[in-house]
Amino acid sequence: MQTYPIPMVPGPVRAHPAVLEAYRVDYGSADLEAEYLELYTRTEANLKALLQTDRSVVIFLGEGMMALWGALKSCLARGDRVLSIGTGVYGYGIGEMAAAVGADVRTVGRPYNETLAELSAVEAAIAAFKPKMITVVHCETPSGTLNPLDALGRLKQAMGVPLLYVDAVSSIGGAPVLPDAWHIDLCLGGSQKCLSALPDTCFLSVSEAAWDIIEQVNYAGYDAVKPFRAAVAKHYFPYTPGWQATAGLNAGAEAILEEGLERCFRRHSEVAAHCRRRLVEIGYTLFPAPDAVPAPTVTAVNVPGAVQWPAFDARLRSHGLVVGGSYGPIAGKVFRLGHMGTQADMGLMDQALAVLEKEVC
Repeated sequence: MQTYPIPMVPGPVRAHPAVLEAYRVDYGSADLEAEYLELYTRTEANLKALLQTDRSVVIFLGEGMMALWGALKSCLARGDRVLSIGTGVYGYGIGEMAAAVGADVRTVGRPYNETLAELSAVEAAIAAFKPKMITVVHCETPSGTLNPLDALGRLKQAMGVPLLYVDAVSSIGGAPVLPDAWHIDLCLGGSQKCLSALPDTCFLSVSEAAWDIIEQVNYAGYDAVKPFRAAVAKHYFPYTPGWQATAGLNAGAEAILEEGLERCFRRHSEVAAHCRRRLVEIGYTLFPAPDAVPAPTVTAVNVPGAVQWPAFDARLRSHGLVVGGSYGPIAGKVFRLGHMGTQADMGLMDQALAVLEKEVC
């Protein structure tokens, strides 16, 4: 299998050594062993520390989309109203997911290269539509942008919207994500981004208001959130837990906490700022609009106009650098450097920038 010495894809990122070590131990049946229960509760405590929350955290066995789908299905009945805020591929996509489970969806959208600024359109939509849930993406990975959520959370609270659903898969561990302070009821995370683990677990924090709605909806599918409310107390999980996967997720969380949240956030911000500054100096143009908030975990760059993306990608790979393309309407037009988790490393970034300087068109 082809490998590259300069990995800068925006996830799954290069796994942390402690994560890989966690997979080396062979355990018994997790649903029968008291040691797994201790591991699960320790992992939940570490994830709560990352999120600086007192709310319960549910850990799923599955890639990040498991949490995104599970939270929607667990909280929405057919015909429930969802206000979807779209600023990129994933924001618009979550609205489509909600519609697929039978919700009545209205979208407040912005261009893919912009972020939430003023909220008058959102406020008007809430007043007219009266949604049960607002959905939004914190870090729009395909666009390299970060949506400020504090003001949105205050607006949601003031206007009495029952649920705020936030995809923070690409920001948890790389930037402050504060479910309690931002009034987020369902805050969704994944293992393979800033936590530098494998793409086999995901998680979400759940507010008491969300738990009440989850009980009312009573969704019973494989990705249901409800069974996890009593799973620890009963030591009974809805499916066989992944012992190594949970251990890997825990190792990724512990690595961040050992580094310290503020130091970790600063490392991500400094590498991101260095990346953007040097790219512009070299001659590239950044995809986000000048007044958009750039993400500290991923940088989106316009593919140089003199070359097609497949050819440009091949040239970078010939130097050992692998970056990410993008999706949806910006596929083939934008490429991305994922400086998150283990890849938020100044030395690795300088290697990537040296290759990009050689190949600038």
